[in-house]
Amino acid sequence: MKMPKHMRIYCPICGKHTVHDVDKVKKGRASSLNWIVRQKKRRSGIGNAGKFSKVPGGDKPTKKVFLRYKCTECKKSHQRKGFRVSKLELVE
Repeated sequence: MKMPKHMRIYCPICGKHTVHDVDKVKKGRASSLNWIVRQKKRRSGIGNAGKFSKVPGGDKPTKKVFLRYKCTECKKSHQRKGFRVSKLELVE
């Protein structure tokens, strides 16, 4: 799917329609402090690991894409609801 790099959409901060720069939201680095990682470490060792010994399922055919819209007037960013698409290309 091709999408423009600049769109004229509603800015919730300005309260009017302005030109926005569109960027794809990149995935952040995974934290080693969240509870599921700590739970996996507790279960590691000899014996059955419970729910962690199951074979994980496959990936979905498409991933959700989230776009960040930056207003050119107030320079503030906002996000909209993500949508599923196999490939996203931002064009001029």
